[in-house]
Amino acid sequence: MIEVQQERKRVPAVPRRLGPGIALGAAAGPVVFTLAWLVLGFISRGYTAWGVYVPYSPIHQGVSGLGLGETAPFMNAAFIVNGLLTLAGIAAIFAGIPELGRTARRACIAMLALPAIGSIVDGIFTLESFWLHNLGFALVLSTAAGFPVVGFVLRRLPAWRRLATGLIAAGPLTLLLAVVFFMTFTPTVAGANTGIAGITERLLILEIQAWYVALAWTFTRRANR
Repeated sequence: MIEVQQERKRVPAVPRRLGPGIALGAAAGPVVFTLAWLVLGFISRGYTAWGVYVPYSPIHQGVSGLGLGETAPFMNAAFIVNGLLTLAGIAAIFAGIPELGRTARRACIAMLALPAIGSIVDGIFTLESFWLHNLGFALVLSTAAGFPVVGFVLRRLPAWRRLATGLIAAGPLTLLLAVVFFMTFTPTVAGANTGIAGITERLLILEIQAWYVALAWTFTRRANR
């Protein structure tokens, strides 16, 4: 018993009063981000990219288009806030699971932090910074591998098994939605007003961020017990 208690003391953890509150950042970030593109998608009248004016449509165009034009300050701020809140939330969640070893904890935080960092990158570098912006998007898509890795780690813990199973399945689902998005995406300004890439990208974003909300909800519910 003494050895177990000493081992637990070595596990870094967020204070109990702060842990659940900070962990909710993993849910608050996606909520803020979703509300931003929902509202701004109806407000935006268009933007100019590479010298070409493009009327905005949530059906045809992705969320990144809102990072240009009159909606730019708000959308780019939402990208960054989403990333920062999610980073804090993920760190609090896995610091608050004492059953995990140090290596497993760090691996989970690293895998789930990459998309949050990608969101920050996309908020700093807009669509006109083409390569850097797409690097941020690629970090977001790393969840296709990150979700299953975290799922297999958490599956060893009985209380997390249901969510872990969902995360394992989320990997192929994220990959499938990404493929559908790229199939409907026209990578030119001239083709921005055709197709349904705006819809397919939003479905992909919602699916990814829903798992962060689920992680925050599961952790907070268990912590409050």
